[in-house]
Amino acid sequence: MKELILGGARSGKSALAERLARESELDIVYIATATAGDEEMAGRIAHHRERRPAGWSLLEEPRRLAAALREAAAPDRCLLVDCLTLWLNNVISDEALFRRERAALLETLPGLPGRVILVSNEVGMGIVPLGELTRKYCDEAGRLHQDLAQLCDRVVFVAAGLPLFLKGNTL
Repeated sequence: MKELILGGARSGKSALAERLARESELDIVYIATATAGDEEMAGRIAHHRERRPAGWSLLEEPRRLAAALREAAAPDRCLLVDCLTLWLNNVISDEALFRRERAALLETLPGLPGRVILVSNEVGMGIVPLGELTRKYCDEAGRLHQDLAQLCDRVVFVAAGLPLFLKGNTL
């Protein structure tokens, strides 16, 4: 099963993804895409690290996500990717890298064995940003979410800790 969980900052999307991973009773590999560029982000990473169960494997991959998914996937495994928008941030400034890695992700996802849970921030619900790079980021995140939603069996939007099922069966 392939799942996409979307929501805003502090919406509860990561907590839902972690709960679903735990309930799967599969071997869990947490694929973290964040990099600690400043103290505040380091704090966010530490918060996520502290609430993860000790038995979960961790794979940190900020750029080569498709390769990490291919390497970690197995029929008896749940891969939890948190999060796609941080991954996008890590690759978007290099156009060739971005296009290559985006295409690889979309090509790789359908054929992966086991369960895959993708977490991402919904950034397109506000006003159109003023800066060109910010507009590109929001546009590309939206396009990526649309393409992934087509490939996933279930798509969930989370707000205030409450899941809204957009595609697929409920929990």
